[in-house]
Amino acid sequence: MAAKSCDPSPLVLGLLLCALNPTVSQAGKLLLVPVDGSHWLSGLGVIEQLHQRGHDMVVLASEASMHIKEGAFYTLKRYPVPFRREDVEEAFIELGHGVFENEPLLQRVVKTYKKVKEDSALIFSACSHLLHNKELMAFLVESRFDAVLADPFLPCGPIVALYLGLPAVFFLNALPCGLDFQGTQCPSPPSYVPRALSLNSDHMTFLPRVKNMLIFLSESFLCNVVYSPYGALASEVLQKDVTVQDLMSSASVWILRSDFVKDYSRPIMPNMVFVGGINCAGKNPLSKEFEAYVNASGEHGIVVFSLGSMVSEIPEKKAMEIADALGKIPQTVLWRYTGTPPPNLAKNTILVKWLPQNDLLGHPKTRAFITHSGSHGIYEGICNGVPMVMLPLFGDQMDNAKRMETRGAGVTLNVLEMTSEDLTNALKTVISDKSYKENIMHLSRLHKDRPIEPLDLAVFWVEFVMRHKGAPHLRPAAHDLTWYQYHSLDVIGFLLAIVLGVVFIAYKCCAWGCRKCFGKKGRVKKSHKSKAH
Repeated sequence: MAAKSCDPSPLVLGLLLCALNPTVSQAGKLLLVPVDGSHWLSGLGVIEQLHQRGHDMVVLASEASMHIKEGAFYTLKRYPVPFRREDVEEAFIELGHGVFENEPLLQRVVKTYKKVKEDSALIFSACSHLLHNKELMAFLVESRFDAVLADPFLPCGPIVALYLGLPAVFFLNALPCGLDFQGTQCPSPPSYVPRALSLNSDHMTFLPRVKNMLIFLSESFLCNVVYSPYGALASEVLQKDVTVQDLMSSASVWILRSDFVKDYSRPIMPNMVFVGGINCAGKNPLSKEFEAYVNASGEHGIVVFSLGSMVSEIPEKKAMEIADALGKIPQTVLWRYTGTPPPNLAKNTILVKWLPQNDLLGHPKTRAFITHSGSHGIYEGICNGVPMVMLPLFGDQMDNAKRMETRGAGVTLNVLEMTSEDLTNALKTVISDKSYKENIMHLSRLHKDRPIEPLDLAVFWVEFVMRHKGAPHLRPAAHDLTWYQYHSLDVIGFLLAIVLGVVFIAYKCCAWGCRKCFGKKGRVKKSHKSKAH
């Protein structure tokens, strides 16, 4: 009788099911409330990874969004807003043009205040229309999501999470005016934690500490124009008194796109996760076009130049100064620029409307990186070990440039005041002085020496919150204290009252004893004197 054949296919199928079952069984539903622009682009890797792990995701975006579009990894739900996409594009273009206007300080401050007020009102109206969209909000309630992934730079996401009663994960770079410190209840002593826009390092002498303290004391006032309307809106929607700090304190986990290679060391809280360099995760081979540019550069190599997506055009005079400077170096310059080409553009400078920045920086022939010092560009420079010439324009870019400069990884120039010669000298310095390359390579090695990749870490904590419906064990009790309890002012007052009471009683006892002892002797002496007379 022939032996019965053993078919391995059921065993293989069973092993595959066992391997896949944890992912399938744990797959959940995630709601994303992002912020448009580079904030959105920085999270695409996390979204793709979550999709590959079986999660269903819904992304909320206004009809006027510029970068948030239909995608294969998520379902996009748009909602109407009282402005057009062209209005948003115009606001960004005006912001890009404004940084090159060299105006008196007071005039620039007033103009910036008006611009911030107009733009924040525009964005706030979008949030208001989302929360008052009854049909969409009803859909969100019925969808039964497991968690909300939001960028609190605009607090609409936290309001949606509180309305739905869902745990929130905040995914962000940083918040202005110390709102991230308030939201996490993280200690931030102004003696060594530099405030945003202060341009201070963590080693401050007396006057920088005074400057840091003044910024620290004025932060709430400075951001009031942008963030205070969200507290009133949240109170209306949630039918209870809600402050902006309450919104910022609602996160289960904070995923921060930074680390202590770029930023200065400071205290952190248990629910803060650092994923700096998450945008460096994927690298692709260069296209034939860019490969040809790099190969044609010869032994001198290339310089990558980009001022970010928000700067589409530079005033002609400044563009000509930059073009003149680039023409004085032997390297081939790949300049991402969509404006009118300057008439004095040199042969070694190639203008492109888009370039694969991270892929070019990773090429061994790249000698330097001219950047506006946005967090994406800074981390791509660190990841690939390319020294930088930094031309910060606005926001956190000034602080990013300061941090890299203090670490010897680049040179910072004021884009308004620099001359053609300044830019040429800066490029020659970072390329020829080996210390800049050595310092940035040291930072790159520190950044890459980690037990888990930033993308995997971010995905883990999003899934952690989804699995456990939050992370209350990571939430410090500081959130439940009043300001005087947090600083122990009531305890200090109580102990001070006891000490003063003891001192007062001791004083009274000593005074009474002195009167009893010395007062009696005095009376005896007086009586002796009276008898003698």
